[in-house]
Amino acid sequence: MKLINKKNKKYTQTFQLFTEEEWTKSSKNYNKNVASFFSGKKYEVFIHTHEEGIIYLIGLGKSSLQNFEIQQVAVKFSQTQKEKIHAVPTLVLADFLKEKQFEEFIKGLLLGTYQYPFDKKHAFWNPQFEIHFENISQKKLDAIHSKAEALANGQTTCQEWLNKPANLKKPDVLSLYLKNLAKKYELKYTVFNRKKCEELGLGAYLSVNQGSAYDAAFTIIEYKTTVKNAKTFGLVGKCVLFDTGGISLKSHENMHYMKSDMGGATAVIGTLIYAAEMELPVNIVAVLPITDNAISEKAFLPSDVITAYNGTTIEVLNTDAEGRMILADGLSYLAKNYKTDYLIDLATLTGSSVRMFGDTCGALFSNNEDLKNSLVKTGDKTNQRLWNLPLWDIWKDDIQSDVADLKNISMKPIGDCIVAAKFLEQFIENHPKWAHLDIAGVAFGSTGYSKEKAATGFGVQLLADLIENYQ
Repeated sequence: MKLINKKNKKYTQTFQLFTEEEWTKSSKNYNKNVASFFSGKKYEVFIHTHEEGIIYLIGLGKSSLQNFEIQQVAVKFSQTQKEKIHAVPTLVLADFLKEKQFEEFIKGLLLGTYQYPFDKKHAFWNPQFEIHFENISQKKLDAIHSKAEALANGQTTCQEWLNKPANLKKPDVLSLYLKNLAKKYELKYTVFNRKKCEELGLGAYLSVNQGSAYDAAFTIIEYKTTVKNAKTFGLVGKCVLFDTGGISLKSHENMHYMKSDMGGATAVIGTLIYAAEMELPVNIVAVLPITDNAISEKAFLPSDVITAYNGTTIEVLNTDAEGRMILADGLSYLAKNYKTDYLIDLATLTGSSVRMFGDTCGALFSNNEDLKNSLVKTGDKTNQRLWNLPLWDIWKDDIQSDVADLKNISMKPIGDCIVAAKFLEQFIENHPKWAHLDIAGVAFGSTGYSKEKAATGFGVQLLADLIENYQ
């Protein structure tokens, strides 16, 4: 795709965007047949053919629509019309669109091309596909193109890895990919195998990994800017490649969806790609504790007492609460060994958050008011929404153990997403600006490109926008 600020005399392909209000003004210029089938409502598409080519009338809905709604419309248009679009110079008619709105439209066109497996064969990824739009300068169009493509590269990578079947994303396969990714973008890549993890004392992470047939891969990836005094973001992404539940075995129903238990990690990977391609003036330290949660004669057991990296002892009551175990070591390792301005972890962590919010938003917990407010605001802006929940100390009472410092779950059948967050708070080493995002209900679900549940890409736009614009 190319964005060009010019207008040719003739186009064989045109995208014409209308809000309902704009269509009311313009419908008189079309014949009655068109007006009877198109009204400018959100997601409406009417294909109008004429002697010289084809015009796609695209409805945006009410003129009060938010920017992310334009991206939604473009995504659906891209998904539903992908077989019809040609890689030719294309005129976009939408005089009322502002620069940011046009950017969201371009993002949506690219994001809507995703389907598994992804190969970028869609016309929108073809260099011969040119979008001609006169209302924005060429310099700004170039910037919009760079930003949209970087975002699409990050989010589609997130979706691709989350959608891969379990046998195609074993720890060694993902580790090789991350090693090559780091080389491509000149990122610092470090990985600790099981022996090194034992030397370091990453006991909580190793407790989950010990049942695996695959070696440990506790991974750190660092993106560094050349800008002095830049802010540093510490990101920890839950990376359980497949979660059987361990000895506390999950129900067989829907277990095939447990290939999605690395949604926090894929969001972090997509964010790293965006940051690197945009050369953002920030530093990022990302920790990805890679493992599966398998059943074997070596698997950890309910009643085990584990010593975490920071010396805290944990009584394991449920091996299916493995995500908080690996995140505990990820958080404390990052907090102890790196100086970060902000510490954020993301995880497909609890069924509790799914039951509470479904696919409407993720659960947010933070010990810092400014960071919390910025995440909520950014979530509303990107439509990757979050809802804040409490971290009251009373919840810590439910994870006190008789034989260790903490239990990894509460025995009460309530508030597990809050209990999990309170558990994780014990491993942030008193970091003053920490946030935990439980994205279990929003990272994997209904999408426009798949029949079954699939990766939504949640987290990439949220983190990218937060990091890029956080003051």
